[in-house]
Amino acid sequence: MTPVFDLLRLSLISMDVVAAQRSGRVGIAQRQRNRLAQMLDNALRGSRFYQEHLGTRASASTQLQDLPVVTRGQLMERFDDWVTDPRLHLDELRELTADPERIAEPWLGRYMVWESSGTAGMPGIFVQDGHAMAVYDALEALRRCQPRPLAHWMDPLHLSERHAFVGATGGHFASMVSLQRLRSINPWIAATTRSFSIQVPTAQLVDGLNAFAPTVLITYPTAAALLAQEALEGRLHIAPREIWTGGETLSPAVRAHILQGLGGVLRNSYGASEFLAMGWECVHGHMHLNADWVILEPVDEKHRPVPPGEPACSVLLTSLANQVQPLIRYELADQVVLRGESCACGSPLPVIEVRGRQDDPLRMVRSDGGTATLLPLALSTVLEEGAGVFDFHLRQIDASTLLLRLPLRGEEGRAAAARCRAALKGYAASQGLAPIQVRTELGHSVPRGRSGKACRIVAC
Repeated sequence: MTPVFDLLRLSLISMDVVAAQRSGRVGIAQRQRNRLAQMLDNALRGSRFYQEHLGTRASASTQLQDLPVVTRGQLMERFDDWVTDPRLHLDELRELTADPERIAEPWLGRYMVWESSGTAGMPGIFVQDGHAMAVYDALEALRRCQPRPLAHWMDPLHLSERHAFVGATGGHFASMVSLQRLRSINPWIAATTRSFSIQVPTAQLVDGLNAFAPTVLITYPTAAALLAQEALEGRLHIAPREIWTGGETLSPAVRAHILQGLGGVLRNSYGASEFLAMGWECVHGHMHLNADWVILEPVDEKHRPVPPGEPACSVLLTSLANQVQPLIRYELADQVVLRGESCACGSPLPVIEVRGRQDDPLRMVRSDGGTATLLPLALSTVLEEGAGVFDFHLRQIDASTLLLRLPLRGEEGRAAAARCRAALKGYAASQGLAPIQVRTELGHSVPRGRSGKACRIVAC
């Protein structure tokens, strides 16, 4: 199986990424304008959806803020008209992503395909062409801050490192697809990289990590915090030199807890299924937006621009990299604050503050009388994959009781509630919890946090 990888394309984009860093804000802005014009021209020529959505008034020279906003629901409903390659069909891609044995399988020999987790209320299917993957590769390789530059200079292939990815391993999610692709491209990475599911009991996860002894830990902030607690309580004995986090909000308190428990150097990044490498954290701890390849517009609830320094209701994303699946003023529902000031690190790229969904870990009683922590990402995956429910609100009542609220009603709602109860109780039992009670209430809209994303999991 040949991975989607073009060394020449990667080399050319890498040279431009380096040059952009040296070109200052003027050079970044010029690249953004040129690529936006190319993306608009590509969408208007190749996407039937965008031809209708943008209308005859749009052209490659149209100002971005004059174009209409688009949502995931609109795009997924018209998937076959949205993509610019007529050989791509949603039903076939859903067959691909339904099979965990086919993670990172190149579709049509030229596309990477991953699914979203459905945190925006509807799961998405995202297709990445070779150009987009080369952009992601270059940005990750050249802009992700190296916490130990001397060590990486002496070992550029990371042959002395053991990478452990802790996350959702059973689905075609962007992180897992990307990891499997890297293994296909780099045999030395395949030999020194291992994946660990966050859905296994914590004791089993700890045993696996202790045996592997990773030097680099790659995971979500809530999972890293859980592992830090396991280390502080004397059960986890790893000493990673580096910790790479992403996918969730990383608060200062959680960062401090992770570093206290695990040590090493922590670097956070910002990405999404829609654009894998949106931001990177510099040595000063500031998140920099890769503005030469992606545009983010912080907006209020009416999609009006929000001034720098003020929190937004959501953000509009325009990808300047993916040519097969155009994303133009796409509502991402993240809360992003755009900072106007320059960073002391000297980068010309803008500084952003990301305030994503703030789901809580749940601490519940084990059958032996102790407590266990259930991670929000694991619970979300249980409900999404195990019960087929993506719009929900799960609140902890006490150490053995959960309240699940669903917007569904009638027979459909009752059937969904039954699936959710079974999935949650099965997962709780697999984690060694005492029998839990899952109450359900139907016909309730899912509350939204300040970020605009659903606040789906809340501790008591």
